[in-house]
Amino acid sequence: MNLLTTGAWTDAKVYIEEIERLGHRVCFLQQEADELPCKPEWVEGVICNGLFLHHPIAHFPNLRFIQLTSAGFDRVDMDYVQAHNIEIHNARGVYSIPMAEFAVCGVLQLYKQSRFFYENQKAHKWEKHRGLLELYGKTVTILGCGSVGTECAIRFKAFGCRVIGVDIAPCTNGTYETIFPLNELDTLLPATDVLVLTIPLTDDTVHLMDRHRINLLKPHAVLVNIARGGVLDEAALCDALCAKRLIGAVLDVFEEEPLPENSVLWDLESALLTPHNSFVGDHSKDRLSEIILKRLNISK
Repeated sequence: MNLLTTGAWTDAKVYIEEIERLGHRVCFLQQEADELPCKPEWVEGVICNGLFLHHPIAHFPNLRFIQLTSAGFDRVDMDYVQAHNIEIHNARGVYSIPMAEFAVCGVLQLYKQSRFFYENQKAHKWEKHRGLLELYGKTVTILGCGSVGTECAIRFKAFGCRVIGVDIAPCTNGTYETIFPLNELDTLLPATDVLVLTIPLTDDTVHLMDRHRINLLKPHAVLVNIARGGVLDEAALCDALCAKRLIGAVLDVFEEEPLPENSVLWDLESALLTPHNSFVGDHSKDRLSEIILKRLNISK
């Protein structure tokens, strides 16, 4: 297979010789926005993240294989992929562990008032806080029960939480108490202490957590978004945080990235913000390389 691989796979150059030994011919592009180093018609397979945001997928007439370095499919025209019978794979499972750890870490920071103690430490100030909360016994609702959601469920369950799931395609999974269909979400939100968003962004999930559903959340709940920014109505969340209806929000993804400097979110003490960074972990590169090589060994 004629394979175009990009710098989105950070270890690509390390494995080019091994890929070629598998029988593939490799062309490398460091920055996906740059000019292609080969003719589009030469390309039969790609390893990429956002390549098609800069080079329309229709420009690759012989494309038959896509390996994404991301867990989401939202940067690819999936209608085109399906219409042209292109084999496509995501990086399922690669980032689930660090993302789940991030979700738990964020909630604990809010529950244990880490910002309060950090500021006091800087000021050399000895002051107790009597409002700390426990994860034990809390109800955690995970919206999106794929690999990331399930790793989150494992960790929250270890803290003694009641963990329920909501998914477009509910199934039986012993990690959750129950996985409910999406149409039951509104009935579950009023009893939710922690809501974790891990559901993919599609046409059907844009602003799935809208103003109405945010207002259905249990008073003083925590909302975590490690899915995609578009799943959540950011303006409605800002209003809820400003009104102190929620304990806080843990946000790694945003409707516009980078988050604009004038966003209200930057200055809210109840919002913990990170720059789409939750997927980073010291074992992620190895997991990604492993699944890519395994897939290429199959897709010769």
